[in-house]
Amino acid sequence: MMWFGNKDGGAKQRRKSGQAAGQTEAATLSHRVTKDLARAETLALMLAESRASNSLEVADLLAGMYIYNWERLGKYWEEPEQAENFLRKVCRISPQRWHHWIEKYDRKRHVEASTRIQRIFRRPKRGSAGNGSPLAHSTELQAVLKHAEEIAPYHDELDGRTIPVLTCECVLLSIAKIPESEIAHQLIASGLDVRGLEREARFPRHARRK
Repeated sequence: MMWFGNKDGGAKQRRKSGQAAGQTEAATLSHRVTKDLARAETLALMLAESRASNSLEVADLLAGMYIYNWERLGKYWEEPEQAENFLRKVCRISPQRWHHWIEKYDRKRHVEASTRIQRIFRRPKRGSAGNGSPLAHSTELQAVLKHAEEIAPYHDELDGRTIPVLTCECVLLSIAKIPESEIAHQLIASGLDVRGLEREARFPRHARRK
């Protein structure tokens, strides 16, 4: 009986620790992201890791959005083909790397889906760890996301707080508005329709129709 009592106590303690960790994470969370942006961020992390970077850079996130969401973002350039050439150069994307990253991304999603299924039917072992923390955001990327939070068109409730939900459009606009940024200057020089992008980032058309 004593053994089962200790086991229950340990289980309760682990639950409390997990709840405390979740509450701490929720308290420090300053925004959520849309599904499209989350997938672009996954690609961005893979790009950064492929060059052994210590942080996630603006160019990485821009590349992730370009690879994953170009069909939607390409409309903000008058000449999308020229813009693609520019983005491939800035983000250091070659056709070979493109296919490699896409294949790796597909494998990653498959593994994550399998892991979720396994977690449903199998209790994790005591002391098991995850895949590690994601790369820290660079100072410039932190500034971009902070600005994106200020212009985000959607918001969500979290533990009594209202937090912004970032979209690819508001992040792209924030990248284009980084003060004294070479990437921002190049984005504008590439023919980016900043005014059109800003209208959509701040007031999405499907939201205005409601």
